[in-house]
Amino acid sequence: MSENVFYAAFFFPAAAGVLIFFMKYVSEILQARVRLAQDEAYRALAAQAIAAQTDAAKTLSTYGDTLTAIQTKLAAVEKVLKDVE
Repeated sequence: MSENVFYAAFFFPAAAGVLIFFMKYVSEILQARVRLAQDEAYRALAAQAIAAQTDAAKTLSTYGDTLTAIQTKLAAVEKVLKDVE
């Protein structure tokens, strides 16, 4: 009987140690997966931001060209109005 108690005294702490090591290992794997998913989400967000900034720059460039054309036409209209006076 005392031999079984002796084995149990070593088996259960050793099994608990292995279980704790296994749980820690699985926890680190899960944390790494979550970190990787977050990194991928940030990369996708950065790519969307770059695309939006590029689109905004193109739109602003178009607005600038349109504004220049409007200013040119307005100057022509002002010149005609001054000539009419």
